[in-house]
Amino acid sequence: MGKREGSLEDLEVTDGFDGVFSGKTVLVTGHTGFKGSWLSLWLKELGAKVAGYALAPETNPNLYDQLGLSRLMDSRLGDVRDFSLLQKTMQDVRPDIIFHLAAQPLVRRSYQEPLETFSTNVLGTANLIEAARKTTSVRVCQVITTDKCYENRETGQAYREDDRLGGRDPYSASKACAELVVSSMRASFFQEDGAASVSSTRAGNVIGGGDWSQDRLVPDCARALAAGQAAQIRNPRSVRPWQFVLEPLCGYLQLAMRQWQSPKDYAEAWNFGPRPGSARPVGEVADLFVKAWGSGRWQAAAQDGQAPHEAGQLQLDSAKAAKRLGWRPVYTLEEGLEQTARWYRESGKPGFSALEFTRRQIQDYMKASHAAEFSTQS
Repeated sequence: MGKREGSLEDLEVTDGFDGVFSGKTVLVTGHTGFKGSWLSLWLKELGAKVAGYALAPETNPNLYDQLGLSRLMDSRLGDVRDFSLLQKTMQDVRPDIIFHLAAQPLVRRSYQEPLETFSTNVLGTANLIEAARKTTSVRVCQVITTDKCYENRETGQAYREDDRLGGRDPYSASKACAELVVSSMRASFFQEDGAASVSSTRAGNVIGGGDWSQDRLVPDCARALAAGQAAQIRNPRSVRPWQFVLEPLCGYLQLAMRQWQSPKDYAEAWNFGPRPGSARPVGEVADLFVKAWGSGRWQAAAQDGQAPHEAGQLQLDSAKAAKRLGWRPVYTLEEGLEQTARWYRESGKPGFSALEFTRRQIQDYMKASHAAEFSTQS
């Protein structure tokens, strides 16, 4: 995470990532979503001036409101498909760095709303990059896509950045298309000296406190267990690359730091997947979450034979990020699930402060990451 000298006790959050984000103006699209909220708060902790552009939060509760981010950052509501408003916002904000997370992020919803999924994830990405191209302040632009952008042949292979893109469901296909948009616009418009550094990032199935989405394993489990009910689990045999939310966010920040320091050397696609062995079946992860929660149970949800297709196996190879960025996951799957279960358990107690609890988890993660860097050097 950048600075490594000094003891853990001396570690200041703003020192992270070589202090690159301190004092910078950073625009986060999709800041009202789960990952966007975590990233926005972390950037604030790093001393950045954070602005956001997104639709209003979809769920109630939602992490954006729980953290009180509207009071901590320059928050603007808008649709990434609205190019005029997006460009005006970017001209007003004048960001140094952009993280593009605004998207339609759910596989099952993409079957119900395919046109919205494609227009948001493909046209929205093109709009974002074009607006960035016309904003001279921008030096780094990072587009966050997904591990599902690969043509998944269900072999158990861990996909690398140069593997073929594709997607059977509308969500996965839209993200593969978004990757092509990034690649083509980077090659067409961002090659000259002084141009912004444009990258894309692909992470696995992210878990963490404050995700209140429907049809996601951990939020579904947390809601059911908090209510004293059995969690209903779809596809318990499906394998996914699970990772705690701060793991890929650390990768995004590490990459953006390198893009800032050496723009042309890192303007490409990157995987940020979990540790080897963290790709586990859904049912096993449900078992581990129940154990971390301390009580409860789950059961396989009844299937009517009409459920849309979802991938059975999916894994990522992050060797490139390890070799060239020095990025590696910090937590085991079990540790990530324990952190996640603690957040949800505490959120149900009187006096819970999502801001303080989430901030503390960020600080604990940074210390754990710093300690891991020390151990690899000794």
